[in-house]
Amino acid sequence: MPKLPSLNLPFRSSLVVIVTAFFMAIAGILAVLIAISVRDMTGAATTIDDARASHAATAAMRALEAHLSATVQDNTVWDDGYEHITSDSAKDFADSTWGQSSDDNPLFDAAVVLTPERGVLSSYKKGRGFDPFAYFGPSLNGIVSSADTSGRMPVVSFVRTPDGLAIMAACNIQPYDKQTSVTGPFHTLVLARFLSTEALADIEQTFDLNDLRLGEAPGAGLLNIPLAGADGTILGYLQWPSRDPGTMIYDRARGYLLTAAFILFAFLLAVLVTGIFSTRMLQRSADRARHRATHDALSGLLNRAGILERLDQAIAGGKAGLVLHLIDLDGFKGVNDAWGHAVGDELIKLVAERVKSRLPADALFARLGGDEFAVATDAGRKGGSAKRPTLAQSIVDCLSEPFMIGGRTIEIGGSIGTVTATEDVTDALELLRRADMALYTAKEGGRGRAIDFTADLDRDRLNAAELENRLRQALEKQDIHVAYQPLFDAKGGRVCGVEALAQWSPETGRISPEIFITIAERSGLIDQLGMQVLKVSIDQAKQWSGLQLSVNVSPIQLRNPNFPADVIALLDQTGFDPRRLTLEITEGVLMSNPEQARRAIEMLRNAGVKFALDDFGCGYASIGALRTFGFDRMKIDRSLVSGLNNREGSEVLTATISLARALNIPVTAEGIETQEQADALTISGCDQLQGFLLGRPMAGSAITALLRSSAA
Repeated sequence: MPKLPSLNLPFRSSLVVIVTAFFMAIAGILAVLIAISVRDMTGAATTIDDARASHAATAAMRALEAHLSATVQDNTVWDDGYEHITSDSAKDFADSTWGQSSDDNPLFDAAVVLTPERGVLSSYKKGRGFDPFAYFGPSLNGIVSSADTSGRMPVVSFVRTPDGLAIMAACNIQPYDKQTSVTGPFHTLVLARFLSTEALADIEQTFDLNDLRLGEAPGAGLLNIPLAGADGTILGYLQWPSRDPGTMIYDRARGYLLTAAFILFAFLLAVLVTGIFSTRMLQRSADRARHRATHDALSGLLNRAGILERLDQAIAGGKAGLVLHLIDLDGFKGVNDAWGHAVGDELIKLVAERVKSRLPADALFARLGGDEFAVATDAGRKGGSAKRPTLAQSIVDCLSEPFMIGGRTIEIGGSIGTVTATEDVTDALELLRRADMALYTAKEGGRGRAIDFTADLDRDRLNAAELENRLRQALEKQDIHVAYQPLFDAKGGRVCGVEALAQWSPETGRISPEIFITIAERSGLIDQLGMQVLKVSIDQAKQWSGLQLSVNVSPIQLRNPNFPADVIALLDQTGFDPRRLTLEITEGVLMSNPEQARRAIEMLRNAGVKFALDDFGCGYASIGALRTFGFDRMKIDRSLVSGLNNREGSEVLTATISLARALNIPVTAEGIETQEQADALTISGCDQLQGFLLGRPMAGSAITALLRSSAA
């Protein structure tokens, strides 16, 4: 048999050391695990026993309540008892049945019978008479009142007495037979059992508890359960010491635990230091990330997400009197356009500082984006409700004061919409929506105002949404009709053209164009409505040879880049002569988007379409704008025509017509209602007249008849 080669001794020694160290380490780990297990078991044993004791004490109190409740029910829902208590011998019956037996009764220590009028019929405590109202205090009235509404179920609660805590139960004395036609009022039986030393001793023996005692406050180192009255107020505590069954186990394992703790101390300390350091770094990183996510980088205020989160928390917490102010700067876009975004950013910072100086210390202040801010305050705090209108107006006033930036004096303003959170507001988005509606109303009303949200705004929104839906359906069904108001030659008196007017008359009644055209502009339906009216008008006007057709165009239509191409395509499709078509636009188009308006007008004018400036005199069109756009006709607003009644109005009208003649622009006067107006305008130089005096808006067939009579 060959001899096996021998291993190197140093290697073997090292291997032994390594293996020994490995097993020692395993042994140490096992020792630690055992020590931890012993510790957990000892703690668990104490915890389990304490929980058992708490459950037992709670069950004991419930048992006392149940026993007393059952006793009261047995003695009140009782035909014989009801007969005796309502007889002439009621007091003797009550005294003998309940009062005198309270001396040595194991179920109760005091018995009180009250008449339906809340007088004392019988009152005994430990077999002796006493004044129950003085002894029990308001608790007696409270439990008796509750018994009147509890039916056959007794009312039970803990009460405080001069002799300590007691359990009291009450129920109306009533027949057991439900078919007995008795509706009350009833006598009321009240039984009470004192939590005396003897009663606590019985509980200790029955429920395996030690050294039970009562205290007004939790005792140090004692287990306890609170004892509350009928209104939830804690009247005292049932207390007892913990048996601590795990202490002996812990004492026996203490040596092993200390040894394991010493071994692990260095390692745990290193882990603890590393963990604390890492946790702090992660927490700082999380705090920075959260701050960036919930705050505006420019102003340092809360951003939209930040304030929405805070508002949701306040609403969820049921915070009454929460008021949201939504602020929009008036004229901020002009600052950016005039001096650039750097000045605009600086203005945002100054606005934030100035508004913040006017806010209460507990207000939430946020920049929602752009030039929109939000302020949330608690009007429910002391003095808050009285200060709320003043706060909104204070913000408006401070924003109207000039700002100084780089030597520039910048004047802006602010409009505010406010809303108070009510019970039907379930989240911050709904609160923000209502404030936004109030803000929109403030800006529509002339800016620089503070408007409170009201239910009327919501009703208006719903009505507008319903009307928008009906308008959408009407456009799909082509239920929008067109009426034509004739235009007359001022000198010859003949019909020289018509103006197409959109008409909508659903079953609910005629709706004014001022209403449904505005809704169409807001909802994005104006392009569809305008092209539909234009097509119907062109199809009708093709029957009137040589007659000019005027159609109103919304500023929003003119801002649509596709509008000129759509009009030209319609003219090509219908074969209508573009030179017979005049599109009427208002002065607002020239101011809101002049470049887009210029491109659209030039493209359509190159195709042969004419343009008239409508409602001249009610806005702010300049002479330069009239020259730049080169209108083919000017229509004088009816407000200038109605001003002919006085010298000043007549001179303004004459000057306006002279201006048009100087620019070689023909003039149409609209809104003529009297012959005197027609004569004066003809003399002044108007070549076309329009108004109810000459002809009201009418159907296409009526225009055809009018043309025939005019020709005749």
